[in-house]
Amino acid sequence: MTMSLLAYLILIAASGLFVGALARLSLPGPDPMTIPQTILLGLAGNLTAGIVVWLLWRHTYPGIIISVAFSSLILYFIRRSRGGGLSRPSGPPPPR
Repeated sequence: MTMSLLAYLILIAASGLFVGALARLSLPGPDPMTIPQTILLGLAGNLTAGIVVWLLWRHTYPGIIISVAFSSLILYFIRRSRGGGLSRPSGPPPPR
């Protein structure tokens, strides 16, 4: 059974959205990201996790937990580059 290219791309986008959404949920605070940015976050985490798992253990797929962990790490570095921290996405803390 062969899968068409369109079905494959939809499957890739859905897995990226799922992993990216879980990564966004794992860090507290709101993230001003669109759905395509969330998909790209999930795909970047999947790719990074896949490379690391292949280099360390010679497995062909990383698994959902490692993919979400790498996506969360990428999201944390995105927040840090915007001037935020672990609990807030960017800018200085709100006044009290």
